[in-house]
Formats: sequence, structure tokens, C-alpha cells
Amino acid sequence: MSYKTSKYQGDKLYRIECTGDAVTGDRVCFDRAIFTGSYWRPKFAGFERVIATIVADSYGSAKQQHTFTLQLPDGSTTKIKGRNLYRNRVYRQRWADESARRAAAEEKHARGDMARMGRALRRELEGDWA
Repeated sequence: MSYKTSKYQGDKLYRIECTGDAVTGDRVCFDRAIFTGSYWRPKFAGFERVIATIVADSYGSAKQQHTFTLQLPDGSTTKIKGRNLYRNRVYRQRWADESARRAAAEEKHARGDMARMGRALRRELEGDWA
């Protein structure tokens, strides 16, 4: 299976690239790869443009996989792993108060640092017992 990349590079509404640093409250736009076929023989079918608001994010306790909860324009929500969200670049709208966004980013980064430290500690302890 060959790796495909999106050609989307933002637009008038979504002009700030936030790949790798999306936070709760961001209104984002990105392309998500769509596949057809089976799990064992997927076939790349193109890209789907996704416009959503990030309403929550979390770090998995075991592997620190960053997961985002997105609210779509129809009001439904969906979850996406950070590695999939960031794969083809993410663009966001400017916040009315960018300092509030900076505070949200600092809080997210602090939670990520704590999750990584917790994982390193667990790995160290598991190594002693294994």
C-alpha cells in the first residue's frame, strides 16, 4: 500500500497550521484518508475533508496515545488518534483571544509531560520485576 498525502494547505477560514499542536477549543480543518476494501486488503479511495471543533483530548494511560474528540458540524462527535489527525496537516481558525489558546496549549503540554513521566516510571518499575 503506497502512502498518499493530501494537497490541502488551508484556506481563508483555516489558515493557521497547528499540526502537532491542536488543543481543545480549536476549530480545525484537515483531510482524512478514506479506504475501501477489507481490513486485510485496503484500497486508497481518496481524501475526505473534515471540519470540526476539538471538544476534548486525552492521553492513553498505557501508551500515551493522544486521542481527540471532535464535534462535527451536524452535532455528532467522533474520536481520532493524534497521529491520524496530524498525518496530512491540520489547520485551525484564529481564536478571538489567542492568549486563552496559549493557556490551553500549556495545560495540554503539562498533561502530556506528566503522562510521559508516568509511563517512564511504569517501564522502569516493570523492568525491575520482569
